[in-house]
Amino acid sequence: QVQLVESGGGLVQPGGSLRLSCAASGFTFNSYVMSWYRQAPGKGREYAATITTLGVTNYADSVNGRFTISRDNFKNTVYLQMNSLKPEDTAVYYCRARNDYIKANYWGQGTQVTVSS
Repeated sequence: QVQLVESGGGLVQPGGSLRLSCAASGFTFNSYVMSWYRQAPGKGREYAATITTLGVTNYADSVNGRFTISRDNFKNTVYLQMNSLKPEDTAVYYCRARNDYIKANYWGQGTQVTVSS
């Protein structure tokens, strides 16, 4: 039924860029707030970015100015453009879909991003 499938992760050098994608299905995508979270090895899951149903964005201080979240409601896909990557950005990145009116909350399985020389 509900699916959130992340892709686009990989190994990049510091200062490089990656574009993550999250393909959604099984729910009314345009009615959900979409977010990206990340979890570094041995650490808890950390908030990164959000885009609302109207396209309003929010970023954690740690990624603000470097990352850009966007959504394409025709493709049911949310993106995370990551620029000026740092080793501290190394983590598994998770896509989240949330609708507080119906108390729905979905998570993807994650995609690995490794920033290293």
